[in-house]
Amino acid sequence: MPLALYALTAGAFGIGVTEFVIMGLLLEVSADLGVSITQAGMLISGYALGVVIGAPVLTMLTGRWPRKTILIGLMMIFTLGNATCALAPSYGLLLAARLLTALAHGTFFGVGSVVATSLVTPERRASAIAVMFTGVTVANILGVPLGAWIGQQFGWRASFWVVTLVGMIALAVIIGLVPRDTRPQEGTDWRADMRAILHRPVLLGLVTTALGYAGVFAVFTYIAPLLTQISGMPESAISPVLLVFGGGLIIGNLVGGRLADRNLMLAVFGTLIALGLVLASMTLGLRAELSAIATTGLLGAAGFATVAPLQMWVLSSVEGAGRSLASSFNIAAFNLGNAVGAWAGALVIDHGPGLAFVPLAAALFPGIAAVIAFTGSRKPVAVPTPSECG
Repeated sequence: MPLALYALTAGAFGIGVTEFVIMGLLLEVSADLGVSITQAGMLISGYALGVVIGAPVLTMLTGRWPRKTILIGLMMIFTLGNATCALAPSYGLLLAARLLTALAHGTFFGVGSVVATSLVTPERRASAIAVMFTGVTVANILGVPLGAWIGQQFGWRASFWVVTLVGMIALAVIIGLVPRDTRPQEGTDWRADMRAILHRPVLLGLVTTALGYAGVFAVFTYIAPLLTQISGMPESAISPVLLVFGGGLIIGNLVGGRLADRNLMLAVFGTLIALGLVLASMTLGLRAELSAIATTGLLGAAGFATVAPLQMWVLSSVEGAGRSLASSFNIAAFNLGNAVGAWAGALVIDHGPGLAFVPLAAALFPGIAAVIAFTGSRKPVAVPTPSECG
């Protein structure tokens, strides 16, 4: 893999840290700014909303720019947004800064996926996407726990200063390593780009992404109470178990990329089925500590094994214009799935059979997504040529 690809990985690492580090700092933020835990939680859902809205909009606005210029601009927004978070004197300004930072998220991964596929030979495109997304998995394993620890030891603002430094490093690496591209993207007319997005294979891919990841976050959002109340683990065991989850993320991410390189639609269908089976098995697996640890690791592997195939499916379903926009829409679909999954899990807990049945209910999402993927596989997918990719 070329060094430029690892520059994209560095940017993905920083974005992954800033998205999730706030989860471990809600108590500190709420106490410092004088808001409730629920209000502090809006910093998470607000960020996801910013990704959903910002990804397609910012991609369309930058449609005439060279891709390297876009990536540099996005990392500047990311760095400025995190510095603003560190300096925010009030909850309202912190939320606004989180929304600003989220604008860079979807478009970075959308345009970055296109750039990643253009850096390698056609048979390694899905693996290239997986390598870029490895930055997110490493962020979950190392960056988020470290950022939370820094925030607990030195104040939550220190965590955002560290992420700001990561953004500056990622910006320098992208400037130095990503090849210069003086040509504008292939889709300079946003109306033509949107027409390309509205084709049946692309829409099926977006829906499949949202549903598949809704299953992951329906469980992951409530993993702490599941481990403590259902598995009977002490709170001190949650962090080590999440390290197992993070290890599964890395393995699943790389395996999913390899599978997609061999047979794209079979990888999409197979990884969704595997995710559904893992979620269903967690209903029983969470009843004992050892099996709970094992199934949590499998959830990470199965969940992230879907990422590269789903991203590549949408990316390769667009003929001609709109590839970057379609890719950004799919990143928005991942985040929409996050929000839908958390909402569905809450329904099961508050109005359904209860916490223990959240994994079983979550399994319905990838099951439906697999049916949609099977429907989409009935028509051949047009894989872009190297010249089309950039």
